[in-house]
Amino acid sequence: MNARSFHETDSSHLQLCFETFAYAPHNEADTMMNDFMFLGNLSRLAEEIALEAKAQVFAIRMDCSDSKSVREAFEGVLSLGFVEVLVYNACEPPAASPPTSFAAVTLHSFERSLAVSAVGAFHCAQHVIPGMAERGRGTIIFTGSSASLIGFAGRCELSCGKFALRGLSQCLAREFQSSGIHVVHAVIDGVIGLASARGRSSRGEQSPTLVDPDAIAQTYWHIHTQKKGAWTQEIDLRASIDSPTSTRVV
Repeated sequence: MNARSFHETDSSHLQLCFETFAYAPHNEADTMMNDFMFLGNLSRLAEEIALEAKAQVFAIRMDCSDSKSVREAFEGVLSLGFVEVLVYNACEPPAASPPTSFAAVTLHSFERSLAVSAVGAFHCAQHVIPGMAERGRGTIIFTGSSASLIGFAGRCELSCGKFALRGLSQCLAREFQSSGIHVVHAVIDGVIGLASARGRSSRGEQSPTLVDPDAIAQTYWHIHTQKKGAWTQEIDLRASIDSPTSTRVV
């Protein structure tokens, strides 16, 4: 059985990641797992990819901030087969949301931001790493942003969660790379364009101020297929022309 399992998001670059990985050659019973907070039309996308790629594709809902929800989701996923690739792209609040003054940040929202951006990544990694270590291979990609590197005014929730995610990725990379597990932190430094024609010019070109989601997906695939002799641990991707709103990054 060829299986692909992933969770719902509104990020176009992850949509193309699904498509890129689904169409790539894969081993029997291998499972790709992507975990996100945002809900969208992923069930429809899963059906489309399943038809085109001639593979079984499953869309599973999960709350990354809830350990019970994560555990139940992975019980279903691992029943399908080995998780070859984990792409974690969840964050709270969404990077496109307006800045919030520190005085207006509540303890609940701050703790939830950490739970989604970092604690959820911790839970997901704990579920996939044992199987990856046993088989001596696997890829984990944590999607970060410019907020992973710089603390912006009005973005304390997002930045603290993303800083923690980056630290987690570095710790896991150094602990498990000798076990054949490739752990990467990908910094998307800019506004991500749309996968559809709405984000392109009349000539079908992506705006030079937007990060091309197809290029992100191809980069993620390249990371997964890198030879062990030259692994990437952190990579940053940006458009050729800076956008004035480049801090609004997933």
